[in-house]
Amino acid sequence: MDWEPLAAAKASISPYDLLFQALALIPFSHYFFAASFLFLIFLYSFLEIHFLQDLLTLFRGDPVTLNYNSCSELAQSVVANCKILQGRYLATPWLSSPHLQTAFLSFLGRPPPLTYRRHLFRAFDGGTIALDWLTYTDVVGGTSCMLDSSAALKGDKTPIVIVIPGLTSDSAAAYVKHLAFNLARQGWNVVVSNHRGLGGVSLTSDCCYNAGWTEDLRKIIDHIRCEYPEAPLYAVGTSIGANILVKYLGEDGANTPLVGAAAICSPWDLLICDRFINRRPMQKLYDRALTVGLQGYAQLYVFITSFCRISLLTFESSSLRDFDNHATRVLGKFETVDTYYRRSSSTNYVENVSVPLLCVSALDDPVCTSEAIPWDECRLNENIILATTPHGGHLAFYEGITASSIWWVRVVNEFFGVLRTSPHIEGRKKMQGSTMPKPLQSSIDQAPYLNVMEDGMVTAMSNEQTDAFVEDISNEHTTHSKKDEGTISDKGTSVDLTDKLNPEKQIMQQVEQNVKDLIVPVQGRIDKLSRRSRQSIWLLVYIAVITTWPFVGSVVLSVLKRRFKTFKPGTLFRK
Repeated sequence: MDWEPLAAAKASISPYDLLFQALALIPFSHYFFAASFLFLIFLYSFLEIHFLQDLLTLFRGDPVTLNYNSCSELAQSVVANCKILQGRYLATPWLSSPHLQTAFLSFLGRPPPLTYRRHLFRAFDGGTIALDWLTYTDVVGGTSCMLDSSAALKGDKTPIVIVIPGLTSDSAAAYVKHLAFNLARQGWNVVVSNHRGLGGVSLTSDCCYNAGWTEDLRKIIDHIRCEYPEAPLYAVGTSIGANILVKYLGEDGANTPLVGAAAICSPWDLLICDRFINRRPMQKLYDRALTVGLQGYAQLYVFITSFCRISLLTFESSSLRDFDNHATRVLGKFETVDTYYRRSSSTNYVENVSVPLLCVSALDDPVCTSEAIPWDECRLNENIILATTPHGGHLAFYEGITASSIWWVRVVNEFFGVLRTSPHIEGRKKMQGSTMPKPLQSSIDQAPYLNVMEDGMVTAMSNEQTDAFVEDISNEHTTHSKKDEGTISDKGTSVDLTDKLNPEKQIMQQVEQNVKDLIVPVQGRIDKLSRRSRQSIWLLVYIAVITTWPFVGSVVLSVLKRRFKTFKPGTLFRK
């Protein structure tokens, strides 16, 4: 048999031709199934689906991680009585993804049917804020009904929960309706404080809300406190509303009339969240969606003077950062966008929170990253309980096969119920009632530092001694004024009074002399430091020259050695 022609024929056939012929023999349906399988793998990873993990754990869910101060009796008591926090959270199986949960909440949500009762609150600058009330009588029988009576009686002691929605959200949002309906069904009076320009109410002033604007919340709380003085006040903030709430609690400290609060999916640090939301393609979709929502908000109020100046640049914004740069920063009078983010972040105020606060966050939140959670600050504060779950999305936390309930709504309901019956809260109410407002101040303003009084007196005493000293000085001024008015007519009495004041003048002179004795050595030290700093500057210049240009440094050194034979750079170090 002649093998040479056969070998030549095989050599003439390309291996790729043989490969294509083999691939052509595979049915098309197999390619379709392979492509579908690869697409599902990509989708599973891209959407961060965790269905297989839930399946491997037999859908038992993940335990809730609690972070709180172990020395806090209040936190231990609350955690011991909150059974939901001690349990597990299992997401709805067909929503086993933070993105699926968040999208389902935004587009469907399955909110319960209800109808609010609206009250309009006029702010100090002429702005209008819509307050939507929902009470137990509104949801009796499972459906809401409009009543002709007021939302809450003046003397009613039923606790009131104030809800602060998230960015571009109002009382019509699905998660707000879930929260309001469940709380009202348990006997709470709920009021949703809509942001300015939202809730169907137009802007009536140039002032707009932002992530750090707490003045509206403060006025609303004070207003409700005055209207219903017998009712305990609670508050729930969601997303940006949670940031505003925590910032308000930190600013007012123990002076707030709130008894308890809850912050759900707070961004905490806006600067970190800004970096996060522009990091990956999926987060950029959320960034774009939020930007479109804010542009729609701004488009409704282009007739406002402040909006007219920024409207054109605002509509060209492609991200939240661009919108904040063209609109929020300008309206809020911040120097830069980062300055706005830093000053508005609630993480700076966590340590000053003085009321029981429950913080709930999902570690897979696609909008408010877990990287911004102030773990240590929350753990150090005895009033804060931080509850985190591996899954839940942004404000979603759907549970059950039908996704008819939201997990964090049940948590907040139980948390407020425990606080309502806690003996620690009664003591805190009495302390809040007896505590006078005291602004936050630095420890540098306190003793033993020198304090200069209005009349020139200098004191280094503690706060209590300073108050007594000021009181004595005021009495002295009172005596002088009486003398000028002629109330002291007896000459001998006047002479005796002058003799009594001479020791006080001597004390003042002695204090002034002591201050001078303190200033003189300090001034000498400052002069010595100035001379040392000048020597250090020349030494740094010398080091910079010899390290950057070695040849020039050697020439300069040789010239200096010739001119100053005793010159040695090392002597500067010995000085």
